[in-house]
Amino acid sequence: MDDGLENQKMLVIRRAVENISIEEKNDFGDGYYTLKKIKSEHANNIKDHYRDTLMYMHNEEDFEPVRLLESVFKHNYEYYKIKVITSMVEEDDLIEDLLYSLLWLYLGLIISIIFLNNIVLNKIWNPFYKLITELKNFNIEKDENIKVQQTSIEEFNLLNKQIQVLLQKSRDSFIGQKQFIENASHELQTPLAISINKLELYIENYDLSESELVQIAQVLNNLERLTRFNKSLLLLSKIENRQFLYVQEVSIISIIQEVVEDFSDFAAHKQMECIITSEENIVFKMNRDLAVILFTNLIKNAIVYGENGSLINIEIEKQEIRISNLSTQEALKKEKLFTRFYKISSKNSNGLGLAISKAIADEYDLELEYYFDERHIFKVVFPKS
Repeated sequence: MDDGLENQKMLVIRRAVENISIEEKNDFGDGYYTLKKIKSEHANNIKDHYRDTLMYMHNEEDFEPVRLLESVFKHNYEYYKIKVITSMVEEDDLIEDLLYSLLWLYLGLIISIIFLNNIVLNKIWNPFYKLITELKNFNIEKDENIKVQQTSIEEFNLLNKQIQVLLQKSRDSFIGQKQFIENASHELQTPLAISINKLELYIENYDLSESELVQIAQVLNNLERLTRFNKSLLLLSKIENRQFLYVQEVSIISIIQEVVEDFSDFAAHKQMECIITSEENIVFKMNRDLAVILFTNLIKNAIVYGENGSLINIEIEKQEIRISNLSTQEALKKEKLFTRFYKISSKNSNGLGLAISKAIADEYDLELEYYFDERHIFKVVFPKS
């Protein structure tokens, strides 16, 4: 601004010098400068001086800030004082302009960041998010591979490769474990059956004392427990290996009625009664043997762990079956309930019944849940057809 004033001063002086006589101009009414003759003694005290001042602007009808330059020049042995002004931006206008400029800049930055995140970065990270989705849906029990997306980003390709290697090792270990359990169960069946038969023949053929019979009975009891445990492991392995391929439409209420009838004597011994409440029958396509095992485990648990003299309610609704019983036990731990070898109590149990039920439910996309509402409730939800 000061350089501009200096230039304007030089132009005014040049135009004034070119004229034969310099015309004085005492106010800024019709221009941006004033020109006034002064005495030589006054001229010596005046040097180029810049300052800010106010000047009335007719268009604004107010005093506005201006920048003013005062100077002196000599022409034809006479001295002239010159004042040149230029308009300044007001402080409030400057603040307003800066505020709007910063706001537009800030909005521009936000829009640019959103654009980069939603379009550019999402496109770059798309293979990673797809990999995460595949890992969430991955189930080691199902013989399926995850699908990875090829990308030009070396780090993502390396990540995909390492995850595939890791999953393959886990899958191989899982398959090896299942094969070991199945093979071990098969191998144990014969020696267990032979041992039980030989002990029973020994009891029949020899005259044993009461204490000897008690000891052999304890051995037989443990062998039979081991046999049941072995059969449960073998059954669980077969379910996970999908060896029950034959499916048919099964009447769920008929199966429940059969199971309740089978356990009627056991329930009567504990002075318990099974009440079946049915709104309508559920017909579902699955392996009938597995359906029997599923509801046998659930109803048997309700009787075994139920309180003597109480009722067991079996409610059948549209797509849902609830089996509930009263018990002196508190609410069970949901996170451990369906895991292998988890025992609800110290009763004669191998801890595989509910794990088998869960495996059957998962095989046919059924929801097997447990919750406690003054009664212990197991709920089986069938998928909508």
